[in-house]
Amino acid sequence: MPEITAQDGELFSEISRLIRESHKQVATAVNAEMTELYWQVGNAINQKVLGGERAEYGADVVRGLSKRLTEAYGRGWSAQQLRHCMRLASVFSHDEKFSALRRELSWTAVKTLMYIENPVERDFYAEMCKLNHWSSRTLNGRIKSMLFERTAISKKPEETIENDLMQLRETGEVSEELVFRDPYFLDYLGLRDSYSERDLEMAIIAELQQFITELGNDFAFLDRQKRITIDGEDYYLDLLFFHRRLRRLVAIELKLGKFEAAYKGQMELYLRWLEKHEMVEGENAPIGLILCSGKNDEHIELMGLDEGSIRVAEYLTQLPDRKLLEEKLRLSIERAKRRVSAANAERG
Repeated sequence: MPEITAQDGELFSEISRLIRESHKQVATAVNAEMTELYWQVGNAINQKVLGGERAEYGADVVRGLSKRLTEAYGRGWSAQQLRHCMRLASVFSHDEKFSALRRELSWTAVKTLMYIENPVERDFYAEMCKLNHWSSRTLNGRIKSMLFERTAISKKPEETIENDLMQLRETGEVSEELVFRDPYFLDYLGLRDSYSERDLEMAIIAELQQFITELGNDFAFLDRQKRITIDGEDYYLDLLFFHRRLRRLVAIELKLGKFEAAYKGQMELYLRWLEKHEMVEGENAPIGLILCSGKNDEHIELMGLDEGSIRVAEYLTQLPDRKLLEEKLRLSIERAKRRVSAANAERG
């Protein structure tokens, strides 16, 4: 038997890579064509069969059509699947945006998206799913964790949200509002009752991968307890990250209890030092994130922290009841929108 040489091994690896890439391209093409077929089927049913008819009659038509299609083409054409097709065609226009969606996302992901009622929220998850290459399981997890409601973008007028999403879709550039959340879920850290800021930091470092997942895919960890020396005095920044798409250093300070006004001055000092000593050519100015276990919304509003280079957000080490969280987020979004409306009125 001929001896396998290193060159043979390299050749095998190269051909294996080509085969895997080809399989992936074929799978992507098949998925795109399948989603296109489902849209066409749903559109045909919606437009040509059920237009203006009673719901009971429509259900009978779908059941009868499902039976005949299954007899002719086998499994995969159940009444439920036909209803998915109808939903797909009613939710998504057959345009360039849908074309990109079917090329980049699996049918399972598209099916999840099309049952989100709010079109702005649906567009948000679609763009984030494409940007971060989420699996269907990850997408469902993000929806369950109310990522849209927790993302700063949800607190802006819908026209502004749509502009930010259009920018992401067309250029791949993200706004700060798409990056930062409030609150952050840190329930996986296992912290209960009494703990210190150091306990919180150590728990985050121990579960760094999950922390980065909660922050977002584009965050890269750089340092912890970053020493900052000013006038011979040492300060220590809790965590330092870099965000690839924003091209900015992100300084994170962890605080127990509610936000205090003094935290702003401390973070401003760190950001100016980072800008002077750590920024490299091509980067944007650093941004700060102060994570507190509670917020003082009036303090934050009066200090203009919603518009500057410092963000303040809550973290939760234990998840509250979903209804309580929904109400908390609803009130937060309403306050933010009122501030935006008031600011627009002043400018107008």
